[in-house]
Amino acid sequence: MKNCRRAENQTGNQATMTDIDAIVLHRDAIVFDGLIVANWSPDILSDMRRGGLSGANCTCCVWENFADTMQNIAQWNGFFRDHGNLVIKARTVADIRAAKSADKTAIVLGFQNTSAFEDRIGNVQHFKDVGVGIVQLAYNTQNFVGAGCYESNDSGLSDFGHDVLAEMNRVGMLCDLSHVGAKTSRDAITASAKPVAYTHCLPSGLKAHPRNKPDEDLKFIADHGGFVGVTMFPPFLPRGPESTVDDYVAAMDYVINIAGEDAVGIGTDFTQDHEQSFFEWITHDKGDGRKLTDFGEITNPEGIRTIGEFPNLTAAMVRAGWNEAKIRKVLGENWLGLLSEVWG
Repeated sequence: MKNCRRAENQTGNQATMTDIDAIVLHRDAIVFDGLIVANWSPDILSDMRRGGLSGANCTCCVWENFADTMQNIAQWNGFFRDHGNLVIKARTVADIRAAKSADKTAIVLGFQNTSAFEDRIGNVQHFKDVGVGIVQLAYNTQNFVGAGCYESNDSGLSDFGHDVLAEMNRVGMLCDLSHVGAKTSRDAITASAKPVAYTHCLPSGLKAHPRNKPDEDLKFIADHGGFVGVTMFPPFLPRGPESTVDDYVAAMDYVINIAGEDAVGIGTDFTQDHEQSFFEWITHDKGDGRKLTDFGEITNPEGIRTIGEFPNLTAAMVRAGWNEAKIRKVLGENWLGLLSEVWG
């Protein structure tokens, strides 16, 4: 960090040491969000820059099939063409570091389901070729690959699922297990030749919820070289819509105490600018099937209500007494280490 003790706040008065450290550290650090599923628009891209995001895993498939997912990727290609001053497509860790240097945000195209693969192994390579770097095996319920966390009978990773996972390993695509059932997740963790991740989850030790992971599951993935991105999605936090950015940091510390600070990162699950119809869609099986859950009020933690408020997260880490090395790792360096190992 440069000149960290000489910064001044916007009023021109000398800022406190805590404020100075947080402001300068956030500007200097790699900041990577392991899951954003916002209502994509130029406004969201601009907010990423306001928040100082170096990179993010951005969802372009939830329930969609092959054709609809390709349309979503086409929309992203339009963003890359028309808003190249804000974002670039990331295929490598070097792309993310280059985006940081250029004051842009590197977008990793990601899936929250393997529905876009349909039943064709060859589609894994196809989507890797068009820039998809992170794929979740199942979204909440059963698919060809395995079971989601709301499926009443988790039968584990299917034979086809083993083939898909092996192909993801081969092409260099990170396997995400955030919405995946416990048995299917354990099967994938033990079968994968490369590290896997919960890109956006919270511990059920803080709040019992089907989407939260028991302490033993968090330890299991970490013990097998995997990774945990911690979400701030309010229905999964102990204080729900009353949560603050400090509560989010406390949840991170809870996970770090289990998995270790080298295996933990950010995975906010920002749903910014979405209307209620989106939440109805994601909480029904296949988007229009049976109702799976009810989130209730969705108000992001005070202090980080929007992506543009990301610097407040670094400030909260400083307030919590985190040292610089820990902050840098959790903000983004841990993510880049994982992606480097998986992508090659």
